[in-house]
Amino acid sequence: MADLRNPDALTRMQADFDRQGVMATLGVTVADIAPGHVTLTLPFRADLTQHHGFLHAGVITTVMDSAAGFAAFTLMDAEAEVLTAEFKASFLAPARGQSFRMVGEVIKSGRTLTFVEAKAFALDADRETLIATLTATMMSVRNPALRTPDAGTP
Repeated sequence: MADLRNPDALTRMQADFDRQGVMATLGVTVADIAPGHVTLTLPFRADLTQHHGFLHAGVITTVMDSAAGFAAFTLMDAEAEVLTAEFKASFLAPARGQSFRMVGEVIKSGRTLTFVEAKAFALDADRETLIATLTATMMSVRNPALRTPDAGTP
């Protein structure tokens, strides 16, 4: 298990997650938080599918990005906020299932940059299928304006 640089990191991560409108819109919830590790879940919804009836790649990528970013955030210091610097997603199987689980895991945490991987799984009855992977670089940003809940976007 990774070391926490901020003893309030897990509580702060949950609070920041709860303020994300996109996660609420998609119906994503936090299933597990640990230092360097975040698991998010998403139930299947027909309104989030593409034209073949599979969960849309954009939805999968959005949730994997959040799982990866919040995993990185759990290991950042108290003055830091997290932003995605880059990511690459690979899709391995059609996204069909009753629900989905996205797991973000820190590979290497640094003061400014953190390397993270995420995996997306489709769950159908007792079967779990790996449907996508993501590698990402997360950036630690020390900007007080980002810490205010109503900061808005420029």
